[in-house]
Amino acid sequence: LKVEADRESKLESIENSLDQIKDQGVRMSVEDSGGNKFASKEYRKAFVSALRQKPGTLSREVSNALQVGTDSEGGYITPEEFDTMIVAARQDINEIRQYATVITTGSDRNIPTESSLGTAAWTAEEAGATLADVAFGRVVLGAHKLATAVKVSEELLQDAFFNIEAYLAGVIGKRFGLLEEAAFVNGDGSGKPTGIVVGSTLGKTLASTTAITAVELMDIYHALGRPYRGGATWMFNDTVAKNIRKLVDGNSQFIWQPGLVAGQPDTILGRPVLVSSAMPAPTTGLKSVIFGDLSGYTIADRKGTTVQRLNELYAINGQVGYVANARTEGKVTDSN
Repeated sequence: LKVEADRESKLESIENSLDQIKDQGVRMSVEDSGGNKFASKEYRKAFVSALRQKPGTLSREVSNALQVGTDSEGGYITPEEFDTMIVAARQDINEIRQYATVITTGSDRNIPTESSLGTAAWTAEEAGATLADVAFGRVVLGAHKLATAVKVSEELLQDAFFNIEAYLAGVIGKRFGLLEEAAFVNGDGSGKPTGIVVGSTLGKTLASTTAITAVELMDIYHALGRPYRGGATWMFNDTVAKNIRKLVDGNSQFIWQPGLVAGQPDTILGRPVLVSSAMPAPTTGLKSVIFGDLSGYTIADRKGTTVQRLNELYAINGQVGYVANARTEGKVTDSN
């Protein structure tokens, strides 16, 4: 008991010293968090305590602070700072999030789409205008559930220097990112988002089932409507990327141009390149190259990621389990 008490005292001392050097603009109290209890310092500290300790050992103050995040049977909603760390890891793995339109919603969202624009016409003086109705459709963005389980040893949880928040957020975010990318690119909409490949239209059929030429890339480029080319991105898998890297123009210049500034993507015909392992292989009947403005793909994230602590499942191995759940959806909302 004395050893345990000393450990708790040391942990509290370290946390207090860390609090003093943390950015107070990020770790707020309930009073200055704009009413968002998930962004408060009290809730965040209570959440971390729940990650480290069994429910029966939590103090009354911690239990009271956690009440806003639902009960432990279904897991607790993650604090805003923790959720931001997860989102950052998801974006790092799943680059499509950097190009797509991302919204956060608490329920199903109906996105209106313009299926027919109508036309304008030149008219003589005092002549009547030609009426042309605009046809509208809609895309319904629901939600699909992502889940993953993480195991951590009891010794690590007892170590005051082990940052359980950063570890879980990194692992959960990266796993979610990999799963999302596969669905956002090539998902069939059955229990998962509908991918960009499924929602795209055919622009060019390649002559070869295993290769692509520079002329065909130009055909694909011009198959996209001119207003959309300025914000368009190329997307294909690594096999196609290797093939395109070898292509040269009539002056023996490579058409693949590497980014000259750190952090800037490589380009083809002046537009950025996104390489995704989820893109189909260059095979008959599959769409192996995508070129389009990816902001026409909408990702709808449901508010809040939940994390549940599993105390008994891995106890025989001296481990504690954590189950994380999130919900998201993705669909093409502008097929042009």
